[in-house]
Amino acid sequence: MSILLHVSASPRGPGSESLALADTFLGVYAEAHPEVTIEHFDLWDGTLPEFGPAAAAAKMAVFAGQEPTGVAATAWQAARDTFDRFALADRYLFSVPMWNHGVPYVLKQLIDVISQPGLVFGFDPEAGYTGLLTGRTAAVIYTSAVFGDSRPPAFGVDFQAPYFDDWLRWAGIAKTAHIELRPNLATADADVARQQAHAVARETAKGF
Repeated sequence: MSILLHVSASPRGPGSESLALADTFLGVYAEAHPEVTIEHFDLWDGTLPEFGPAAAAAKMAVFAGQEPTGVAATAWQAARDTFDRFALADRYLFSVPMWNHGVPYVLKQLIDVISQPGLVFGFDPEAGYTGLLTGRTAAVIYTSAVFGDSRPPAFGVDFQAPYFDDWLRWAGIAKTAHIELRPNLATADADVARQQAHAVARETAKGF
């Protein structure tokens, strides 16, 4: 069974530009691919575990070839459960708004929880990291209300797309689509930019 997992990093519900684009994408995709199961992972739904001292201890124990024990073992199991939920999919749609030039902290939290040795990556002292989530593809929706590629630094700097694109590459996930909506919401061009972005989302979904 093929699964497309929509991972949402926006808490804004109906007011979210990235979620609106995701709805457009998924509506077209579902019609074109009725055989694919579409699942949703709202990173704000309370199911994402924290990655604190116990989880960090578990990670270092695994790195050292040891088995986590006690509270570290509990934290490690929570991380593994989250990874299993994520890794069950073979296609991903990520809706990623820009927060303070970067990604929302819950998306970084997901990355920190699941990016574990033997799960997302392998490591060799001489060869370095190897991404283990091969055979999977991703489409990413990036939105920002102020930053834009053609705007001066006073409108922000992009640590959003470079960071997340690199994590996908590092994890072994092939990114096949990139949908952006970066209007300056203080101008009259915002509606035009929205229409163009939704048109790109529809076309991208057809070929994803």
